[in-house]
Amino acid sequence: MAGEPQDDCLFCKIVAGHIPATVVRETETTVAFRDINPQAPSHVLVIPKVHYADAASLAAAEPSVVADVLRETAEVAAEDKLESYRVVFNTGSGAGQTVFHAHAHVLGGRGMQWPPG
Repeated sequence: MAGEPQDDCLFCKIVAGHIPATVVRETETTVAFRDINPQAPSHVLVIPKVHYADAASLAAAEPSVVADVLRETAEVAAEDKLESYRVVFNTGSGAGQTVFHAHAHVLGGRGMQWPPG
């Protein structure tokens, strides 16, 4: 069921503490941890503790949690002393989403090109 932890979801297992991660922040509704395959000097994922496949489905069901995720992206950037940074939500495999649990990438510490690749 939407919102409930999924047994086959990597990020649900991180939220539950079954898989280790380098957690940098945690709130009542979110967990932020370092990406294991960083694409920038600072690359942190901010995930909701509830399970939704992507940002759009999370926003439709629990808009306050989306606000929590975005608020935490700013906190992560501040803690990493990033003057500028990029926040990315990939939606669907064609956009590069590989874990189907809504999450925001916080990327910084180097120049970012536009348009993104």
